[in-house]
Amino acid sequence: MSGTQSRISLPVWQERFAAPFAPTTAAEMAARGWDFVDVVFVTGDAYVDHPSFAMAILHRVLERAGFRVAILSQPEWKTCEPWRQFGRPRLFFAISAGNMDSLINHYTANKKVRNDDAYSPGGKIGLRPDRATLPYCQRAREAFPGVPVIAGGVEASLRRLAHYDYWSDSVKRSILLDSKADLVVYGMGEQSILTIAQKLKAGGTLRDLRAMRGVAYAMGAKESEAWMAQQQAADGADRSALSIIPSFEQVRDDKWAFAEATRLIHTNTNPFNAATLVQFHDRQAVVQNPPALPLSQQEIDAVYDLPYNRRPHPSYTESVPAHEMIKDSVTILRGCFGGCTFCSITAHQGRIIQSRSSESVMKEVQKLAADPDFKGIISDIGGATANMYTMRCSRPEVEAKCKRLSCVHPGVCKLLGTDHGPLIDLMREVRNVDGVRKVLVSSGIRMDLAQLSPEYVRELAEHHTGGRLKVAPEHTSPKVLELMKKPNIDNFGVFADQFRQASADAGKPKQQIIPYFIASHPGSDLAEMIDLALYLKQNGYRPDQIQDFIPAPFDIATCMYYAGLDPFTKKPVNTAKNLNDRKMQRALMQFFKPENYFEVREALIKAGRAELIGGCNGLIPAQPPKEAIEARRKQANVAARNDHYHSVANTAKGEPAGERETPPLVKNKGYRPGRKSQKRR
Repeated sequence: MSGTQSRISLPVWQERFAAPFAPTTAAEMAARGWDFVDVVFVTGDAYVDHPSFAMAILHRVLERAGFRVAILSQPEWKTCEPWRQFGRPRLFFAISAGNMDSLINHYTANKKVRNDDAYSPGGKIGLRPDRATLPYCQRAREAFPGVPVIAGGVEASLRRLAHYDYWSDSVKRSILLDSKADLVVYGMGEQSILTIAQKLKAGGTLRDLRAMRGVAYAMGAKESEAWMAQQQAADGADRSALSIIPSFEQVRDDKWAFAEATRLIHTNTNPFNAATLVQFHDRQAVVQNPPALPLSQQEIDAVYDLPYNRRPHPSYTESVPAHEMIKDSVTILRGCFGGCTFCSITAHQGRIIQSRSSESVMKEVQKLAADPDFKGIISDIGGATANMYTMRCSRPEVEAKCKRLSCVHPGVCKLLGTDHGPLIDLMREVRNVDGVRKVLVSSGIRMDLAQLSPEYVRELAEHHTGGRLKVAPEHTSPKVLELMKKPNIDNFGVFADQFRQASADAGKPKQQIIPYFIASHPGSDLAEMIDLALYLKQNGYRPDQIQDFIPAPFDIATCMYYAGLDPFTKKPVNTAKNLNDRKMQRALMQFFKPENYFEVREALIKAGRAELIGGCNGLIPAQPPKEAIEARRKQANVAARNDHYHSVANTAKGEPAGERETPPLVKNKGYRPGRKSQKRR
């Protein structure tokens, strides 16, 4: 059927939605009247047409420009047949592991297999492979040799250069070389994927795409030699825009070189002054162009004004947990200038805040309020950080030259615009929309900024807190907070007092602040964690949820973990790497739980703080409670089955990713002859 013919009848479920979902099967493609597609978007996530999901945004952006997109969601990766069902894509395959790095999605900080996957229907695990970008790219190559393969998303972005991989405890090459992708688009990809599609449609080649911002690519050995000779022959101005960082072999073998590469990478993240980075892998050069420029307000409005259905693909029979969490949320900004060293948001979304107009936000809220399934509560109005809306450097000429990694550390920059007025006005507008009963702020609050606006804190306490406000002071140790690029713990105390007073003034004295802290962050040892536990006890905090530090690729704190150095000062940084030490740090944060008794006791004795065992001022009683003994017995039984911890599959030894099984539970069937000998063996 000709591509210019009108589509034939769509499935009945498609007719219920404002805009058709992208085809996910050959049958759906035929129902659209298409005999080809321009782009096949392969993703490790369930297909959800909501602007919090990358595949939805990129599909709608390309669709608006007239391109045909099919979405291959969570395909069976052991064969290339799913990649062939739409026929040969006219332009390219777009590959993404999903909204998360696949290994963080699969494994906890202690490398234990997670019990669920929030981005899969029903929360099922095993629907995507480990390091999903690699097999997805390889299957695309196998299905249609010669079709360009463009990788993107969080996983590819954070692995575009040589990086430390926590799960294999090794430094790995650029994902470009292992995946054989033609190009990696790093950061937010709307403008990049649209430019790629337009250039290829116009007859451009992959080589033509290398001049784009926000991309990385690899060259062959001979090409790398010729390119380097050309660069060296260029004049001084051209050479100053190029930075050769330590090679893969250097960062693999020398931790100081790894730290130096990290420093150079992170000081070249401002799109207005970043240099082109070149990292050799043997004789091959991997080139990272400067980041894409931030979206203007008009451009970001255009992205969020597209016709999203805000629902998972109707073929799913089970809900997608990540969608359930964010389905009634509204994104009002992108980016974060906090520069926290353990966070990947800045590395992916950038430090420059990109804010939507109030008109665009109101349009989305009104559409949401008109939805028959909407219950009247907007679960979040925010972004990476809720209260950075419209905040930018007040001096554009300074912003264009600035190399500072954080606008708020060690103190709030005097040039930073910190006016909360536009955000307060927007929050008031949104909560007055007909059909909206409550508007919550669930995104992170930057407390040092919030303190600058007592009016914002009052609005937050009176109208936008559902009984509990979650904030993230992260630690109490000045040393650790400095390494994190977070403010002193006193800052949290000041904000907490402000919020409690504002809650009391609003007639809501029972509202609580729920602080989040991180265990095992670089620089944090048992002494720091014991001080944190004492702080929690003295202030009456009993955190239900805690976070173990996970060394994600590309993060500054990951460099500290692996290299044992602060990449900017080159000073040593001690880190808890031993599994038992990490367990003790985690237990100290929840010292009040009986099941943590023995780990806390061991930590206190090891740190020489036995005086905190027993007594009124102690963290734990002198004698273990019955619940602690019972929990220890259960843990011993689990450990005896040898299925408590799972290592990441080692593909180098022929173990396919995602295919390990838990050893079967052997039940005690009573006395059996030779049983003791068998156990010994």
